[in-house]
Amino acid sequence: MPIVETERRLSRRSTGWRRALSNDLDRLVGSRKANTFCSKDDGLVSNHPHWNLIVHRGPVKLPEQFDPAAIFQDFTDATALGSSCLNGIYDYVHYRSHIPEVLGLARGSGKLQFGGRWSRTLSLEAGDIALLFAGTGHHCLDASDDFLVVGACPPKVTYDECTESKHHSRAVRIIPEVARSRGDQV
Repeated sequence: MPIVETERRLSRRSTGWRRALSNDLDRLVGSRKANTFCSKDDGLVSNHPHWNLIVHRGPVKLPEQFDPAAIFQDFTDATALGSSCLNGIYDYVHYRSHIPEVLGLARGSGKLQFGGRWSRTLSLEAGDIALLFAGTGHHCLDASDDFLVVGACPPKVTYDECTESKHHSRAVRIIPEVARSRGDQV
C-alpha cells in the first residue's frame, strides 16, 4: 500500500487532481475542542513529563470531491509542520524522542493505543487529528482496510524511532528538553 499511495500522491501533486484550493482548505479545516490525555512513564515509553497527547475529533471535513490525504498534506504544508508521509501506524509501541508529530486520519478508522503498553486506547476516524509530543508512545491495535494516516513532523529535526527499553534511559533525558514546535498550535 505505501508504494501505491506514494505514486498516487506524486500524481495528484503534479496534476492537482482532486486537490482543494487554498480557499477550500480554509473552509475544510476548522477548530474543535481539544481532548487531552496524560500518560505516565511505563518503563518502556517515557511520554512527555509536561505535555499531554492532544486529540481533535473531526476538525477536518473530507468531502468526496477532494483527495482526503491531499487535504492533510496541504494543511501540514500551510502550517509549516514539515514534510508529510502517507502510511498506517505501526502495530508495535514506538515513539520519537526528539520531535513531536501530527497524525491526520485521512481514510478509515483505527483503534490506537497512546502512551505505552498499558495506556489509553482511542478509536479515531477519518477527519481526526492527534498531536503527539516527543516521547508519546503509540501503536495501532486494529484498523479498517482503508486506514490511511498522514503523518508530519517539524522540518529540519532529527527523526528517530524508539521501540525498546534500551532507548528509555536516553529518551528520559532528552524528551524534557525538546522545544515546543509550531505543531503544538494545531
